[in-house]
Amino acid sequence: MKIQTGSVVIAKAGRDAGGHFVVTGCENGLCFIADGKSRKLANPKRKNIKHISMTDSVIDISDITDKKLRTLLRAMRSE
Repeated sequence: MKIQTGSVVIAKAGRDAGGHFVVTGCENGLCFIADGKSRKLANPKRKNIKHISMTDSVIDISDITDKKLRTLLRAMRSE
């Protein structure tokens, strides 16, 4: 499965390992990820593609706020 904008991923490495994030963009082997709490949509974290694992979920992030993103990711964590 190809990483695309809106894909829900899980961080495998770093201080945020095990956390659920949404991809806000990709370029040159790096993805920009946000979770709406520690990493807002306005200031996403750069993460190497090797350090994230894909899930089957995709979120439409065109008109989403940080609060809605937190709610969606919390629901996915509990599944």
